[in-house]
Amino acid sequence: MTDAMGVFAEIEAAAAALSGSAEALEARLVRPEPPESLAMIGNDRYLSVMCRRIFRAGLTHRLVDARWPAFEIAFDEFEPARVAAFTDDDLKRLATDETLIRHRKKLNAVRENAIVMQTLIDEFGTFGVWLADWEVDETIDLWLELKARFVQLGGQSGPRFLRMIGKDTFLLTDWVKQAMTYWGVADDKLHTKAGMAAAQARFLDWHEETERPLCQLSQILAFSISKL
Repeated sequence: MTDAMGVFAEIEAAAAALSGSAEALEARLVRPEPPESLAMIGNDRYLSVMCRRIFRAGLTHRLVDARWPAFEIAFDEFEPARVAAFTDDDLKRLATDETLIRHRKKLNAVRENAIVMQTLIDEFGTFGVWLADWEVDETIDLWLELKARFVQLGGQSGPRFLRMIGKDTFLLTDWVKQAMTYWGVADDKLHTKAGMAAAQARFLDWHEETERPLCQLSQILAFSISKL
């Protein structure tokens, strides 16, 4: 494994070349929300995005997104306290609603996650305040906390939820993993807790070196290798 420091300039140059130019690469990169903005996002939007990510897992994103207005109506605009109060009969009724995606476990997860989110709201005031308080060097810990607290937020679902809502995080997608192996900055054990911690250390080094957010660093990695 090569020293990660100093390598990222080469990685970024390769990503820019494959994107067509440095400007084209820059246009492809996402920008995270600052902590103060995360703290102001409504609890209902956090629950909606979390549940949309869960339904996207294993399904075409377009299919889920096209149905989401119906989900907003069915789940009372995803207000956590109201959704947490849904009865078993409510969920059984929704499981037969043809305007929704009738996946019983995922539908049940909406209520379960609303209950968990409401406990955090009761303790911290809002879910956004709880989320905004996590620092970049606690990224893996946040992933594990989401997995432990919420239903169906394991694997890549927790990190992808964070990316969707604007919380800065790197991703360990197949392309990112392949790129890290290609550039010699990670071994092949990124699926383990130790491997994830090692990856986080690399990203934190690059974060300090480049002053780029974690989300852009993982994107640049993914864009640095040919997908042909």
